Amino acid sequence: MTDTTPTRKPAWPDPDGHLGRMLTLITAALRPPPGRGRIALALALGLVTHAAFAAAVLAMIVAMGFGMSESLGRFPWPWAALANALLILQFPLVHSLLLTGPGGRWLSRLLPHGGTLATTTYALIASVQLFALFAFWTPTGIVWWRAEGAWLAVTLTIYAAAWAFLIKASWDAGAEVQSGALGWMSLMAARKPRFPDMPETGTFRVIRQPIYLAFALTTWAVPVWTPDQLALAISLTAYCLTAPMLKERRFRARYGDRFDRYAARTPYMIPRTGRRR
Repeated sequence: MTDTTPTRKPAWPDPDGHLGRMLTLITAALRPPPGRGRIALALALGLVTHAAFAAAVLAMIVAMGFGMSESLGRFPWPWAALANALLILQFPLVHSLLLTGPGGRWLSRLLPHGGTLATTTYALIASVQLFALFAFWTPTGIVWWRAEGAWLAVTLTIYAAAWAFLIKASWDAGAEVQSGALGWMSLMAARKPRFPDMPETGTFRVIRQPIYLAFALTTWAVPVWTPDQLALAISLTAYCLTAPMLKERRFRARYGDRFDRYAARTPYMIPRTGRRR
């Protein structure tokens, strides 16, 4: 006897997938429960955060596109060297500090509804830090190499590919968290933030730290080389290689054996070549 019971098609988009979570979050934010003060705070912080995020990304793309040879910083030398060093150090230090227990508690107390808004305030602070680094760098005025002609087309293509890789990795990790949308949209909807699960798909299927790798690649795939760009690339690459160790410690504490199994089959930052035995 043939079973004629129709099979139920899986929901699309998957409510637990990246797109499904984003659509659910946006839909809930567009239909907020009453609460003018809460809504006003959420909208204001969301607007400021996304504007700062866009400004930071634009400043990074443009500044590194010129090899850090064009910027707004005008500190006199040799004080400019100290100012540039502080600009480099402030990002990894504060960025990592806010991910610690005390840093997270400080974020939660920074604003009303701070626990819900923590991801948004974190993204806002990181965006301001990155904008300051790339917009207020004081150039040395020395240019070692500038791509021209066909080489310019090649290097710009590689540079764009590095940024595309960073965007894809950020999406795979959870765009709502990476962009800061999770906090303010959850507050709009008067709901507890729903964090994405431990990332294991997309670029995270190949390596465990694709965001950090992509971020480091953007600093090397540039069409103009200067002493400024070299100092920035070395510093930020060192950060990208070491900072994920603290992140993985948190993941190991949160996910336990599940993360250990994932780490055992997925390399840290260099993809495996060839077939595994």
